[in-house]
Amino acid sequence: MGQNIYDDPEFQAGYRRLARSEEGLAGAPEWPSVRALLPDLTDKQVVDLGCGYGAFARWAAESGAALVDAFDLSEQMLARAGELTGPSAPITYTRADLDTLTLPAAAYDVAYSALVLHYLVDLSRFVGMVHGALRPGGSFVLTCEHPVYTAPTESQWIEHDGRRSWPLDRYGEEGVRVRDWLAPGVRKQHRTLGTLLNTLLDAGFTLRRVLESVPSPEQVEAQPELAEERDRPMFLMVAADR
Repeated sequence: MGQNIYDDPEFQAGYRRLARSEEGLAGAPEWPSVRALLPDLTDKQVVDLGCGYGAFARWAAESGAALVDAFDLSEQMLARAGELTGPSAPITYTRADLDTLTLPAAAYDVAYSALVLHYLVDLSRFVGMVHGALRPGGSFVLTCEHPVYTAPTESQWIEHDGRRSWPLDRYGEEGVRVRDWLAPGVRKQHRTLGTLLNTLLDAGFTLRRVLESVPSPEQVEAQPELAEERDRPMFLMVAADR
């Protein structure tokens, strides 16, 4: 089983205070870019891989999806998702380890995964499983931490003229990186940009769009703390078609 850091009490307490936890998709600066990558969900069968508190699953249902199968490893995340979801929503929440999950073949029109890939140990297996679970013409939209974000460690930041920068640390050395984020000892998988995109291509996907989360001037004006992400994008966003 993968590291279930989201059920750690210290981590969960900190995570609940994040803007994206309190405000849902509206609290995620990258959401407008991600939303533009998504196809029309009307009457679509959707799978949400790493659903967290269920914000996307609920949005998909409100956008007309016929059903949403939502999976997450964390019991606390799923419990909160259930609390926030109305009883009539066509959403099924299931606890599952995405490193071992198997989905039925050709069962979905759209697969979505937000901020999960950097936790998965066997990325090739996961991406191949998603490809097989999509119907021909189906779409896979994903976000993950950008490789220039997973390479450094927080202890390496340098401050100059009031701005922080993070020098890359062994960017080409892929594998687990342990960092303190909301709780000590969080394990994430660092992979290069080439590895991430080629894994999708090798599984048979066609890349439709690749975006990096560079905040707009308007976003920085509203949230000055985002300024550092203009030098180091935090997220990578990809739309791929089967």
